[in-house]
Amino acid sequence: MNKKILNEILIAIENKKPIALVSELKTGNQCIVYEDRVSGLLSITDDIAELARASLSDDSSRRNGEVFIQVFNPPKRLIIVGAVHIAQPLVEIGKTAGFSVTIVDPRGAFATGSRFPNVDLNEDWPDEALISLGVDNRTAVVTLTHDPKLDDPALEVALRSNAFYIGSLGSKNTHLKRKERLKDSGFDEHQISRIHGPIGLDIGSKSPAEIAISIMAEITKALHAK
Repeated sequence: MNKKILNEILIAIENKKPIALVSELKTGNQCIVYEDRVSGLLSITDDIAELARASLSDDSSRRNGEVFIQVFNPPKRLIIVGAVHIAQPLVEIGKTAGFSVTIVDPRGAFATGSRFPNVDLNEDWPDEALISLGVDNRTAVVTLTHDPKLDDPALEVALRSNAFYIGSLGSKNTHLKRKERLKDSGFDEHQISRIHGPIGLDIGSKSPAEIAISIMAEITKALHAK
């Protein structure tokens, strides 16, 4: 592999930038396809560049004729605001689905290692936590506290980001009140419509585990609809 190409890949991985490495199988020439440009020794058609970007979206490497497209995506992340009962099964389901999971809750009595073993726990205020974590298009943000003082600041940061999924727990009436508060904070209807609320696919969920399943199903649907 060309040293310049290798360095570009390492830098992209370090900076959590999604890239696709396109290799011509006959010659070994390669180029890197970014979201907005192409770099390298291999000249490719617009169709191959778009296929590489589609591969990034699908999170799947593939062969197309005489070229091989290798995907280097940042890890999928699930940020859960609120260390509540539903968060416990959601953490486990999220991990099983290949997500790196972080619990955000400034209430120390909730976000404990005994309740959430082997999970990244962040006790900063939700908006500060999300800013420091750096929400990107590989990130799903879920708010579960039912407390506007905690959920709303997190939602405001999420709505200003390119998170691929934003969901918030609560009834239809709760969500209507949430939308009004966000409008008062300067968000328009189009922006607010990104929030999945009430959260989760409608599968008749009752228990915390069932609700967690419905949330993860909706996150999965959103991930593959990008």
